[in-house]
Amino acid sequence: MPNSDKKILIIGMGNVLMQDEGVGVRAVEELVNRYRIPEGVEVIDGGTTGMELFEPMRSADTLIIADAVNTGAPYGTLVRIANEEIPAFFQTKLSNHQLGVSDLLALLTLKGETPDQVTIIGMVPHSLENRLGLTPEAERGLEEMVDMLVEELAQSGVVLQPRADSSTGHWKREAEREAATTCA
Repeated sequence: MPNSDKKILIIGMGNVLMQDEGVGVRAVEELVNRYRIPEGVEVIDGGTTGMELFEPMRSADTLIIADAVNTGAPYGTLVRIANEEIPAFFQTKLSNHQLGVSDLLALLTLKGETPDQVTIIGMVPHSLENRLGLTPEAERGLEEMVDMLVEELAQSGVVLQPRADSSTGHWKREAEREAATTCA
């Protein structure tokens, strides 16, 4: 378990209304539905917000962001970008929320409040169509993305315990509902 005075913040970023662009939100939703989240670890659905995340981020010792990222790698590629690597990636278009995340990280740096550890766990999106639900390609990679979040927490000293009462997340249920009512 994390040191009780250390705070770990996990933020899922993305627009769930734009298919794979919502993979970060879906990844943290799956994390919460599959594992018991211990005290000292906060999980936020950041959606497409920006400055609203400043306060939670500034009090974190470890910050983990799950998001769709544009690295130029093949669709579905999973990446881990950490600490000093992050500013270099923001020089090019990394995420559709780049402005919000990079601005927040810059503001934290300017104020001397940058978390000790900052990591982005990302997936290169396949499709950004206006629809709920992930593409089959992103859905297949979602499991590994959740595993990467679990591993990142383990590296911070947090070993998650699986839930006995695992459930289906809200956004997955909504995507299934939409798919069931959509005419082919």
